[in-house]
Amino acid sequence: AMKINQNTVLQGQRVTLVPYTSAHVPRYHEWMQSEELQRLTASEPLSLEQEYEMQRSWRDDADKCTFIVLDMERWSGQACADEDCMVGDVNLFLTNTEDPTLGEIEIMIAEPSYRGRGFGKEATLMMMSYGVKNLGITKFEAKIGQENEASICMFKKLHFKEVAVNSVFQEVTLRLDVSDQERRWLLEQTNHVEEKSYVELKLPAGVLET
Repeated sequence: AMKINQNTVLQGQRVTLVPYTSAHVPRYHEWMQSEELQRLTASEPLSLEQEYEMQRSWRDDADKCTFIVLDMERWSGQACADEDCMVGDVNLFLTNTEDPTLGEIEIMIAEPSYRGRGFGKEATLMMMSYGVKNLGITKFEAKIGQENEASICMFKKLHFKEVAVNSVFQEVTLRLDVSDQERRWLLEQTNHVEEKSYVELKLPAGVLET
């Protein structure tokens, strides 16, 4: 099951990735009221209760790996609660039952002031590296709305190639096959990342989230 990352924190230079917990839901729900984000993520607005349901199913789902993206600088030193440092989320879906080595990756930088500053790029690289090292992923796909040029451009910088355009859904599919060379590059890009325990960082001794 994809509970593999439920206690994993990945700390980078700009971003920290933490598991998506119920504490993050209200802020996430607030973001998803935005029509722009609904359009960019092709999603329907949910009620707060539905969003809590979704978070639970995502946590327990075997084919999704989700991290919430936090502003590392604000978050480190515990000065700021997760929900006050949230900037977006990054997901990896293992949707192809025939091919467990294929991961579909999705990044959303929900806070407008954090866009175009390298937060999405670092979070995506960290998630890819995690997927390669921990989940056995050797191929990545990203499906992005045609109008979302910033995102398409970012994935191309991360060596993804455009492989398909779906004019019905108005979305572009980009793909990266992780050769040995790509793997080395990816691990080099993320060799500063530290993996830590969420429980130890976040909670007083003996308190575990159920």
